[in-house]
Amino acid sequence: MSILDYIWTDPEICHGKPCFKGTRIMVASVLELLEAGHSFDEISEAYPGLTHDHIRAALHLASEVLDHEQALPSHSA
Repeated sequence: MSILDYIWTDPEICHGKPCFKGTRIMVASVLELLEAGHSFDEISEAYPGLTHDHIRAALHLASEVLDHEQALPSHSA
């Protein structure tokens, strides 16, 4: 799966935040729904243009970002 098949950024759309191609649905919105416990099916019903592959691409993007960024501050003992 290539993230680029499903997700894009455009500085003129949603302030340049990652969105699903051809929509103004921000990836962060879908990740928040997943965090809240919504299923892939529930998200696809709420956003009929999104498939399970779109949602998996959002998770893949989140994983890639975390793999390359320090998301949490480290605590020194």
